[in-house]
Amino acid sequence: MEEQKDQKDQVAETPFQCRHTPEFPMILAKLGCTVALSTFQAGKVILLSATPEGKLIQLIRSFKKPMGMSLRGEQILLATANEVMLFKNSRELAKYYPKARDTYDAMFMPRVSFYSGFLDLHDIAFGSDGIYAVNTLFSCLIKVDAQYSFTPIWSPPFITKLASEDRCHLNGMAMENGKPAYITAFGMGDTPRSWKSNLMETGFLMRVADNQIIADGLAMPHSPRLHGGYIYVLLSGTGEIIRIKTETGVRETVCTLDGFVRGMDFYGEFLFVGLSKIRQSSRAFGELPIADRTKYPGMAVVHLPTKTLVALAEYQTALEEIYDVCVLPNMRRANILNTEKPEYLMGLHTPQTTYWARKDEKPPVG
Repeated sequence: MEEQKDQKDQVAETPFQCRHTPEFPMILAKLGCTVALSTFQAGKVILLSATPEGKLIQLIRSFKKPMGMSLRGEQILLATANEVMLFKNSRELAKYYPKARDTYDAMFMPRVSFYSGFLDLHDIAFGSDGIYAVNTLFSCLIKVDAQYSFTPIWSPPFITKLASEDRCHLNGMAMENGKPAYITAFGMGDTPRSWKSNLMETGFLMRVADNQIIADGLAMPHSPRLHGGYIYVLLSGTGEIIRIKTETGVRETVCTLDGFVRGMDFYGEFLFVGLSKIRQSSRAFGELPIADRTKYPGMAVVHLPTKTLVALAEYQTALEEIYDVCVLPNMRRANILNTEKPEYLMGLHTPQTTYWARKDEKPPVG
C-alpha cells in the first residue's frame, strides 16, 4: 500500500498490522508527542500518535530505503537510498490539510534534497555548522552539502583507504555541542566487510576527538546517544541497552529486550527503542543467539528511573526491520509528505501565509 488514507488512518486498514499494550498509546497521549520510525526493509516512515482517549493511530509514508532521522526544532532530516531529505513543519498547513482539516497539528513538507548517490548512510544529525552523517559504505563520518556527493571529515585510525567497501561497519554517531562526539562500529578490520566475523565480540564505542576506545567487546553496537551524563548504546546482538558514564567509562545494563535493538530516542523519563526481526536468510545474522527472541518487530518503551519495560508495540505483518526512532515533541498528531505523489506540490508556505491549492488546480506532472 502506498500510504494510509489520511481520513481513515486506522491500524487495521493497512497491511502493517500492529498490536500493542494499553500503555503504549497512553504514554504518547500523556507526553503529547508523536514517535517516528524508519524501516528500510519495508521502505516506510511510520508516525505513531495517540488520540486523547488512548487509541493508537499510525500514518505511513513511502520512501526509498529510509534510514537515519534527526529532528531540530521544526525540521527533520531523513537519509534515504540515494539522497538526504530535509522537511520543514508548517502547523498552518497541517490545520487546513485538505484531506483531513483540523486533524493534524504538524505537517512536515519536503523542502531540500541533497543527491548523494548510494553511500549506505546510517545515522544522521543536524550539527552546529551543517549536516553530519555516517557513511557506512566508505567507513567515515561526512558532512552533507550542495558541493559534493559527500565531504569526509573523519575515519577510524585503522582505516587506511577511503573505499566503498564497508570495512568496519561504522554505523552510529552521538552528537555533543553540535559535533560528532562518539561512534559505534562492528569491528576494527581494514579489508572489505571484515566485520562479518566474530560479530558478538568485536564491536566498540570510540571517542572522535582523540580516537580513544571507550568500550570494546560489544555485540553489534548501534545508536549511541548522549543523555544525562551517560552514553547509551544498543547491543543488537544481545538485545541489551547499556549506558556508560562519560567520566569513568563504567558501564551498566539498563534493560534487556526480546529483539534486535536498533534506533533509540529519549523523551522525559522514557526511552523509545526500535525492535527488529533477525533475517533468517542472512549468513551474518541468521545464527545469532538473539534470533530465537525476535519473533515480532516493533517498538519498546523503557522507563528510565526504574529501568523497566513499560509499553510495547509489535507488528505482525509487512514490517520486519527498524533502523531509527525519532520522538517529535509537542506534536500530538504529526503528518509528513513524500515526493512520490504530486500532493506535496499543492501546499505552499511563505513567511507570511500558507496556501493549499484547490482540487481543480492540478499540479504539474512529470
